[in-house]
Amino acid sequence: MEPTTELDARFSAPNAAATPWAEAREQLERAQTYWLSTVRADGRPHVTPLLAIWQDNALYFCTGAEEQKGKNLAANLACALTTGVSSLYEGLDLVVEGVAKRVTDPVALKRLADAWEAKYTSEWHFDIGDGVFVNSAGGAALVFEVRPAKVLGFRKGDYAQTRWRF
Repeated sequence: MEPTTELDARFSAPNAAATPWAEAREQLERAQTYWLSTVRADGRPHVTPLLAIWQDNALYFCTGAEEQKGKNLAANLACALTTGVSSLYEGLDLVVEGVAKRVTDPVALKRLADAWEAKYTSEWHFDIGDGVFVNSAGGAALVFEVRPAKVLGFRKGDYAQTRWRF
């Protein structure tokens, strides 16, 4: 599914062009770290780095149920994932907004576990438990899918802010 692409001229250089979705999608696929933003029960934000996989037009990540992000998602599934570069004059930063959904199907989990290991090496090997990833120490991790409702792209250098709506 191709999203609707819009350049936001208010926050872009005068001659800027919208970033193509293919370029943003490629960066979502190859990024190694992402930042997950969730909301605590008292309304305060919680932001943490994590690993993720872009597959089938969605981002996938995992967390322990007792980790702060796991607790936050148990109460409020709205979240945002960001990735990009730490540079002022070059690169593309991306913000993926959506709603997290638990992945529990064993076939889907196996496919995701294989993708994790392919991307992040055997250090990130997961076995499949009862609706969860299981790490080498036997710990369980909940797996979540975030299908983007909206993605924002912030190109630096030529300063183009692009919005993709799904």
